[in-house]
Amino acid sequence: MTQTDGTTPCIRVQRAGPLALLQDSGRFGVRHLGVTQGGPADLYSWAWANHLAGNAWGTANLEVTFGGLQLVAGRDLRIAIAGADLGATLEQKPVPLWQSVTWKEGQTLAFDAPVSGLRAYLAVAGGFVAEPVLGSVASVCREELGGFSGLGDKLASGDQLFVHNKSDSRHELPEAPEDAVPDFSQPAVLGFLPGAQIGHFTGRSLFDAFNTWWQVDDLADRMGVRLIGPKLYCNISTLVSEGINLGGVQVPPDGQPIALLNDRQTIGGYPRLGSLTPLSASRLAQCLPKEEVKLLPKGSDTALRQYRTFRAFFHARPR
Repeated sequence: MTQTDGTTPCIRVQRAGPLALLQDSGRFGVRHLGVTQGGPADLYSWAWANHLAGNAWGTANLEVTFGGLQLVAGRDLRIAIAGADLGATLEQKPVPLWQSVTWKEGQTLAFDAPVSGLRAYLAVAGGFVAEPVLGSVASVCREELGGFSGLGDKLASGDQLFVHNKSDSRHELPEAPEDAVPDFSQPAVLGFLPGAQIGHFTGRSLFDAFNTWWQVDDLADRMGVRLIGPKLYCNISTLVSEGINLGGVQVPPDGQPIALLNDRQTIGGYPRLGSLTPLSASRLAQCLPKEEVKLLPKGSDTALRQYRTFRAFFHARPR
């Protein structure tokens, strides 16, 4: 990456780990082109990391999956890490999560392996520098869009990262309140909105869908998460392809539901049981394989009110 006006090359990737991606709030207004939204798989933790680092909504931070990442600071930085506990350390000392901390020049910030949760979010005061592609820097590897290179690349060892020099970056909360910090060690109960095709599923399937603790399959990534449990039966096997929303739960012919996440395809033809709420999609994104989740039907008014409250809290921050 080359020098950019108003920025300083200040972070070196010493070890890349399996998957670290640059994510802003996502790429919108382009699904008619067949381009998916990308953005943070766990929007909740992403938003809190930015908030604690003094950044406005939409600022790009790093989504670190599974850990294994090592970064060296080229100057003093203010950072915040929210989301999963990936055993983060500064100079081999544990880093407090869900609060603002100082990362000193020359210190190594390292992420180890999941303790609870799957994805951590590293926000740096001022935000990372990258050139938007189709209005966003969100990394989508499959579509080769976004990220630091513009091609959707995950971080690689030796990369040099830039941070905006912003004097107006501020933080009002040194740490998140205790009741705002999720416990990823507990089984996830996921708010669920019934969909238009739910009436085509058998009565037994509907009972099983909402009274089963589903197990997260090994087949899980930023595109979607397959859930293992009783086979669900639908009276229609396929549909004319239609738009797929974040959290949409498709049921393919094998009867095992798939909850679709940020890097999902834009259209699909399998019947849908319904959809996870946006914040429940975030919670699912923190589940490791073999963990259990349960679907909890929720009214659309309640889900919308909760989501608006969540966004309003972060949008209220000064830019």
